[in-house]
Amino acid sequence: MRITVFGAAGAVGRRVVAEALSRDHEVTAVVRDPARFAEPPAGARIRTADARNAEDVGRLAAGQDIVITATRPAPGGEPELVTVAKALLAGLAGTGVRLLVVGGAATLTVPGTGGLTVVEEPGFPAELRPIALACADQLAACRAATGVDWAYLSPPALLEPGERTGAYRLGAGELLVDAEGESRISMEDLAVALLDEAENPRHHRTRFTVGY
Repeated sequence: MRITVFGAAGAVGRRVVAEALSRDHEVTAVVRDPARFAEPPAGARIRTADARNAEDVGRLAAGQDIVITATRPAPGGEPELVTVAKALLAGLAGTGVRLLVVGGAATLTVPGTGGLTVVEEPGFPAELRPIALACADQLAACRAATGVDWAYLSPPALLEPGERTGAYRLGAGELLVDAEGESRISMEDLAVALLDEAENPRHHRTRFTVGY
């Protein structure tokens, strides 16, 4: 497949690029600041562009099979998530190129709470509230879009660098929790799940989640 990855210099983006290359896909890794991508993965085509610009999106999506976005704004710039989502959707509208979005867990419901979402739970960290609400708006922008076959991947509560096991569970709108009561996955296995979805689409214009 021909895959374009926006946010390729980020923690998740780098792993998505690496996973796609390991499966012999043709990868275009897009970054806003090349200085942040000092050691790009061998085999990826590096391009500089701005995911907030629909024209840039359209140009880099031309001839591709799928676009993946794993952008994450710096603290204070959280509303940028919605700007990027809208630009991606506008740039891909009518092209037939599929969009996979690495989003947030904020709007997943928490098991055993009577339907409370992650961000609504008592004790949700105040410092994470801006990015959580931005992720909720990001998902809403996708749901309002027409003309693009998108899928939105919500990670579990804990997403950290770790081991690639290749094992994970799929869910829909509820936070996945393991036998120990933890909701987690490594960034490496999140990338596995994302590329599995790219190769064998199961989710169309909807959100899904993963976890151990």
